[in-house]
Amino acid sequence: MAESTSTGIWFFLLLFVIVNIIASNTPLVDAKKKEQVLGDRVKQLMDWNMKRSVIRLNGDKFRQYVKATPRNYSMLVMFTAMQPQRQCTVCRQVNDEFQILANSWRYSQAYSNKLFFASVDYDEAHDVFQSLKLNSAPALMHFPPKGKAKKGDTFDIQRLGFAAEAITKWVGERTDIVIRVFRPPNYSGTIALALLFSLIGGLLYLRRNNLEFLYNKTMWGILSLCIVFAMTSGQMWNHIRGPPYAHKNPQTGQMSYIHGSRSGQFVAETHIVLLLSILY
Repeated sequence: MAESTSTGIWFFLLLFVIVNIIASNTPLVDAKKKEQVLGDRVKQLMDWNMKRSVIRLNGDKFRQYVKATPRNYSMLVMFTAMQPQRQCTVCRQVNDEFQILANSWRYSQAYSNKLFFASVDYDEAHDVFQSLKLNSAPALMHFPPKGKAKKGDTFDIQRLGFAAEAITKWVGERTDIVIRVFRPPNYSGTIALALLFSLIGGLLYLRRNNLEFLYNKTMWGILSLCIVFAMTSGQMWNHIRGPPYAHKNPQTGQMSYIHGSRSGQFVAETHIVLLLSILY
């Protein structure tokens, strides 16, 4: 009887030790599993990024690579509506600037797997728009490696414009990653300026014996008024900030030509002010 009792005690002690060993190894197994899942995600993102600087995501991919945890990388996502039936002209303009910034990061010496650029189209993932309560496009959002996105993780396009230089400044504030913007060479401005000077030079040469028009006060007055009207209506602000011409709500299809904030304006709004200034 005593031998049977001793055997039972040893059996329960052995069972207790085995259970403790399994319980102590469970967090280690979970950590290894999470690390493997994270490694697979980063590898897949890197593979996509080698083909395209801006990764295109649908609803499932967005939830898997942007919202799911664990993550050790930041995601900069552009929410857009690029389909022709949406007629979102500003979406294409923002997309061009977003591509320039993504290419600048992709081919920079500081490039790493700490930051990825992605896009989500409304017609391919309208459920994502609904989950984030996005009522208009385009929109830019930063999703940090840890925690939820905060108010500052949404880029204010209406106030800051959508130039790649403005976006990269915001990215640096959110991620501490500095991206130097490299724009493709554009010689259209240089060619237009050269043609203008050539035209003016040719005109002066043809009328070299009759240059009295240069002393015409009416001509210089009209030219001065044009410059004043252009500057006071906000054309220089448009050139610096690059605002959209107007805003179309993708949900209702209603066009807005007047900006609702004091710190922003649309190009159409400056044209209205210019016309009113001329009529006045």
